[in-house]
Amino acid sequence: MKRTKRRYLALEIDSKANFQPKILIDAIWSSILKLYGEYGASQTSLSLIDYNLEEKQVIIRTNLSALNIVRTSLVTITSIAENRVALHVLSISGTIKALKEKIKM
Repeated sequence: MKRTKRRYLALEIDSKANFQPKILIDAIWSSILKLYGEYGASQTSLSLIDYNLEEKQVIIRTNLSALNIVRTSLVTITSIAENRVALHVLSISGTIKALKEKIKM
């Protein structure tokens, strides 16, 4: 059995409002479902790793093969819970340790 390669994405939330982690990850899942359907969403294996409310930074994990699906879906998110928002990808890495070193989280 072949091991799946994963990638970790550091995101910055550009919004005046603060969101609960569940609301944020639900918005990302919803965006993926709208663009790629259930099959595309099932390929991502998306999960929330870390959420820093003070600095408005998030770390999510996805499969390497679905990295472009997730990045494309993040761009389409313009509002969450009726608040304007933009999600910016700060960095991508193969390990959490290297990612946190890059962004100083």
